[in-house]
Amino acid sequence: MDAKRRLGEFLQARRSQLRPEDVGLVDHGDRRRVAGLRREELAMLAGVSASYYSRLEQGQSSNASSEVLDAVARALRLDEAERRHLHELAAGSRRKPVGRRPAVERVTPAVRQLLAMIGDAPALVLGRRSDVLAWNSAGHALFAGHLDPAAPDQPEQRPNMARLVFLDEHTRELYADWPTKARAVVGALRLASGQHVDDPALASLVGDLSVRSREFASLWADHRVKSSGDAVYEMRHPLVGSLTVTQQSLRTENDQHIVVGTTVVGSPSHAAMTLLAHSLDPQRTAEPAREPSSRE
Repeated sequence: MDAKRRLGEFLQARRSQLRPEDVGLVDHGDRRRVAGLRREELAMLAGVSASYYSRLEQGQSSNASSEVLDAVARALRLDEAERRHLHELAAGSRRKPVGRRPAVERVTPAVRQLLAMIGDAPALVLGRRSDVLAWNSAGHALFAGHLDPAAPDQPEQRPNMARLVFLDEHTRELYADWPTKARAVVGALRLASGQHVDDPALASLVGDLSVRSREFASLWADHRVKSSGDAVYEMRHPLVGSLTVTQQSLRTENDQHIVVGTTVVGSPSHAAMTLLAHSLDPQRTAEPAREPSSRE
């Protein structure tokens, strides 16, 4: 990924999403060639010259200070996750490409032990590209029961949550409000792309999804960012029916995310989740997927 180009695209996209009245400016009704604020208006709000801001959007000024970036973030009305993403894009534009493929992501024994201790609550571990690195039995049953439970054990066979959400009919039907889940997935990928600007596999994933899914391409062009956190989804599971699940994300020291699905105790959703967990093979319910072989 071209970090300088992506920094400019992010700034242009977010500027186009603001109207003068959104930022306290008077719109005199003159015709605008493009949607959103003009560059000179954004520059004025950020307290920098129009020429400097233009160079920043064009990727010709990669040495912007933290103070300038924060001023631009305030002018663009960015939230905290978006502000951090802007700083990461700017930092990435100053780094020289590493030129080597990142190491294969692996789940540590400690994280596997945590999956085992979670018990009946469905849980999975996602890598930086939304690859499913591991899941417990309940996690497999809730999120991808139609897939091989051993799929995360081999890197070349690992399911990818972004691909599942956009390209897999089972996963699409799993979410009653699929557009909300889709936006969350794209927002998380956008955040990862700023943190790992030199990851060719991440760039390949984005390119492939953009070609195969017009919905993904449209959302990706919007440049929205979403940090991992709690989200409540209405899910329609083929075995236990409808249930309301809170998906909570815990970040590990290896920058992986443990996603845990929980339900309100005593609710119909909790009963459905309990039924799903107890319908599994008792041997596998309390244990995550097997340890990968040493040949990985």
